[in-house]
Amino acid sequence: MPDVSVLDVRLYDEPIGTLTHLQGDRTIFEFNEDYVDNPDRPTLSLSFKDDLGGLITRIRPTQRVVPPFFSNLLPEGGLRRYLAERAGVNQQREFFLLWVLGLDLPGALSIHPAVGDGLPPGDHEDLPKNAKPNALRFSLAGVQLKFSAFQNAGKGGGLTIPAEGVGGSWIVKLPSQQFTGVPENEFSMMTIARMIGMEVPIINLVDLDAIAGIPEGVGELKGQALAVARFDRTLDGPVHTEDFAQVFGVFPDDKYKRASYATSRVIGTETGHVGAAEFIRRLVFSALIDNGDMHALRTFFGVT
Repeated sequence: MPDVSVLDVRLYDEPIGTLTHLQGDRTIFEFNEDYVDNPDRPTLSLSFKDDLGGLITRIRPTQRVVPPFFSNLLPEGGLRRYLAERAGVNQQREFFLLWVLGLDLPGALSIHPAVGDGLPPGDHEDLPKNAKPNALRFSLAGVQLKFSAFQNAGKGGGLTIPAEGVGGSWIVKLPSQQFTGVPENEFSMMTIARMIGMEVPIINLVDLDAIAGIPEGVGELKGQALAVARFDRTLDGPVHTEDFAQVFGVFPDDKYKRASYATSRVIGTETGHVGAAEFIRRLVFSALIDNGDMHALRTFFGVT
């Protein structure tokens, strides 16, 4: 059995690079030559740009985890555990998690097994070929239990979570089993933000019986779910985005270690004073509503 496995990385469905899993549980990311040589190439991440705006092509290998940009595409906490268990994959083996979950990722990115690729040897629970047939094939960053969904047509309305979780232009955040009123609280805070003039996505509180296809094994749920229109999905196709943990090239565990002034500096450089002022406005709003969770994974940036 071969001891090397390759995943193709696609941006807007065009191949731009590969993730290669080697002996010793090492992972290497490399850009394709065509992407490197293309002067009009779309940006994957600001973290791959040097101080002069050139493309960084020498990327440090990682052990057991995948490089920070890709690690931040994966869920954390209970959502990660749930998706890994459904897929029959060790949640600590991030390469294999991407193998299973990479078909539908945030932004315009997708990850696919290379054609004809073999999988490296390892414990059977780590091998994607043993993934369960009802595995969910999507990933959304964060801890809260959430799924991508379609809005139903017709008078009945409601939402449907697809069987494999792939596709959908809405995110459904299910009620927490640990804390009461989490969706309702988030809905209230986002409504206040809209009332004072901030741009927020379309949001709705949805009764659980109006959501079809809630996957098995999520436990007993009470209350309502929060439905949020995805800003990275439009009628014209996906919109590529990244969070600031990806921009700064830090792993999810270090998401609280980047100061807000560093984020505002990047936003000011890339978008000008208007973007920086809007970020500061949102930062002040978060402080006023006592939102202590505005870390690097909570701040997103559109890239082209």
